[in-house]
Amino acid sequence: MDSTSFLSAFVLLLMVTDPFGGIPLFVSLMKQVPRQRRLALIVREVSVAFVVLLAFMLFGSQFLALMHLSQTSLGIAGGVILFLIALRMVFPRPDGVFGHTTTGEPYIVPLAIPLLAGPSALATVLLLVARAPDKLGLWIGALALTMLVCGLTLAFCETISRVLGEHVTTAFERLMGLILTAIAVQMLLDGIRAWLIALPH
Repeated sequence: MDSTSFLSAFVLLLMVTDPFGGIPLFVSLMKQVPRQRRLALIVREVSVAFVVLLAFMLFGSQFLALMHLSQTSLGIAGGVILFLIALRMVFPRPDGVFGHTTTGEPYIVPLAIPLLAGPSALATVLLLVARAPDKLGLWIGALALTMLVCGLTLAFCETISRVLGEHVTTAFERLMGLILTAIAVQMLLDGIRAWLIALPH
């Protein structure tokens, strides 16, 4: 197994799903769910997010072909979406990174989609497979580990929030947003470079 590629994919997926930066929102969502229901809800939501991301991983190339989209356009679009989300992480808004507010028990939206399997995560898994389809098993492993971390973060979000405190959690989210901004810019540059190379001379 290529440990470097696995680790890189895991870190990237962890940053785009951003479970630690989403802790304040997770806490507010979990408060609306009875304690005896929380474990089942977390398993359900993480499973839905995993299945959605896995489907994009497995059938992403067919989807691109069906929609007549190139890897270059996907890379640029993913970079733009990632950049916008990263900005909202660096400059937080009261309605959260994805602009969703909800009451009652969350059901798929907004917890599974888009908090875990959001546009940036979908674009990321498509790009991973598009760039190295021979490493599909590696990407699935990285995705499974990422979802496991997301599930554990959801399960212990109140404890983590209490131990770290609001200021540390906010600072961590902004740091992740800054790193994610750099990744988004690199994705944009790679996409633009590929587009320029493909232009007829």
